[in-house]
Amino acid sequence: AVVVFSTKGKLYEYSTDSSMEKILERYRQYSNAEKALAQGDPGPQGSWLHEFGELKSKVEALQKCQRHLMGEQLESLTFKELQQLELHLDGALRHIRSRRVNQSFSFH
Repeated sequence: AVVVFSTKGKLYEYSTDSSMEKILERYRQYSNAEKALAQGDPGPQGSWLHEFGELKSKVEALQKCQRHLMGEQLESLTFKELQQLELHLDGALRHIRSRRVNQSFSFH
């Protein structure tokens, strides 16, 4: 899956389902719950806090992946990771080009 944010903060998503959107929505929801807990507001706790931690980690990993896909912060990647990133980007480009060709044929 690929998640890209535009310079205006608009989310663009390429995946087989809406799981990314669900992850980000749950992150936003539980982010507010964590703020309420930090302020001493007794609310639903227990598994929410645990799930929030997991979602926060997933969002951070997605943001790191997004930066790599945008060509940023590549210094930390190993040679093998760079090769895998290149293969992933090549596959995405092939998919985009195929879609563009299909659309151009449907317009003519």
